[in-house]
Parts: sequence; structure tokens; C-alpha cells
Amino acid sequence: MSNHGHLPHITNVAKVVIELKRVFAILTASLVGAAALTSPSAAADRAPSEPTRAGSGAERSLAAPATATVTEGQVKEVAPGGVITYPSVTSCLTVTVRLADGGLVGAHASLFQVPGELRSDEILAAVKDRVGNRPVSAVQVKGAVGAWHPSYFVKAIESYGEGEQVPVSSGPDLDGLARTVSLGLDVPRALVTAEDIPDGDQIVS
Repeated sequence: MSNHGHLPHITNVAKVVIELKRVFAILTASLVGAAALTSPSAAADRAPSEPTRAGSGAERSLAAPATATVTEGQVKEVAPGGVITYPSVTSCLTVTVRLADGGLVGAHASLFQVPGELRSDEILAAVKDRVGNRPVSAVQVKGAVGAWHPSYFVKAIESYGEGEQVPVSSGPDLDGLARTVSLGLDVPRALVTAEDIPDGDQIVS
């Protein structure tokens, strides 16, 4: 028999060998992939990352600047040892939260809303949100106490409609302001003090 008779057989064998090699390559790749997927490092890589939160209290304090100027309708924070300046406090009140770590969160509450800034009935909620769950050592309310009715922290003057009677302060109500601020910030009343001070810049450190 000539060698030509063996060619079909050899060709078929070659095809089988090539197919076996292809299958073997696929199986090898699958096994390697499975091993990688089940490895601890791969599992860690695939695990969904925990959503980034607003930052813990320590992170917020570290990220805060050393100084801040807080104008009417604003809330800002400074790092431990920092200084807050409240400029031109005339008919306004300032609310300074002293954090246990030494940081400060300050708000400049205005009788009448400054365009683009917070109203008097929004300021305490903004302070509370900024403080978060961090321990508070004291809260100081200072400014034109005699011009402020405690309810302005709950319902701003601008919120009253036509014909509604706007409460008017009959004089300094230190206890009423302190109680309203303590409720708005959800801190013990004993931590809050209120003080009537002359017009001008307030610098708190």
C-alpha cells in the first residue's frame, strides 16, 4: 500500500490532536480563573466597597480649617484650636458649638434672611447636621439677645403670611433662647448659655 493511503487517517488523527489541545487549553484557563475567583484577595477585590460616608467626627475635625469667617446665614467649622470670626454682629445672634475634641462649629443667625443664605429657622438644623454625633462640651449663644424672640429659630420672620402676627421680643429672654437652641440641637439645656453683648465683631477661639 502506498503512503497516499495513510494520508486521510493521518489527517484525521491530527485534527483530533488539535481539538484535544484546544479543549485542554480551555479547561486549563477555566481552572485558573476559578482559582483566582475563589482566592481571598480576589474576593476582597470583588467585594462591594462600603459607601463613603460624610466622614467621622475625627475626620471632619481634621479636615476643617484653622480659621473661618462666618457671615449672616452661614454655618462653618474650624479645627481644634481654631478661631471663628463673626463680623458685624448687630441685630444677629451667633451660636457656637464647642466640640469635645476642641473644634468649633459656628452659626451666624440673622433676623432677616440674607439672599442665598440660611433663614433663622434653618440655622439650628444646619448646625446639628454639621455636628453630627460628635460629643458637645458647650453651646454659646451671643449677640442682640433683646431683639430676638426665641420662636425665630423655629419660624423665621419671613415665614409669616399677610395678616399673621409676628412675635416681638419684649426684652432679653436668655432662658427662652437657651431652651430653644438646646431643643434645636438636641443637646442638654445645661450645656447652653445665652449672653447679650454689644454690637461688633465676635471672635471665638
